[in-house]
Amino acid sequence: MEVREGSGWRLVVDSDRHPFGVLIGGGEAAAGAWAAELTLAEALALRRGMNTLQEQHRALVDTLMAEEAIELAMELACEGGDLWLCLEGDRNRWCLRFVLTPAPGWRGVEGSWGGEASVALAAALQTCMPTEAEDAKLQGGGVAA
Repeated sequence: MEVREGSGWRLVVDSDRHPFGVLIGGGEAAAGAWAAELTLAEALALRRGMNTLQEQHRALVDTLMAEEAIELAMELACEGGDLWLCLEGDRNRWCLRFVLTPAPGWRGVEGSWGGEASVALAAALQTCMPTEAEDAKLQGGGVAA
């Protein structure tokens, strides 16, 4: 089991737990912390979406004026429904929100992270979860699109 956490975020990856082997969380205990379990496929979709939004932000950051704000959003299909992600911020700081809209018989999840927590969680998702190719090998299948 891999546990990573910091101010305003938490990530636990336990590949022995099925079907919900990933726990994500946000907020501070005094201000109403939250946590939710995800399947590995959902967590990989979250990571893929975060990567895409960060790449888009990096591509646009030099075109933004100092006082200008930006909001980037995307939706991905994943195992348990549709995953909507949004990056909001400016040239220097951004935060993330997500909503997992459930397919019939699944659960829905919604959460967000502040600026520093968003950056730290995105980095932790890169280092403590298997790559999609590694997961496909473990499952005996192909890489998910």
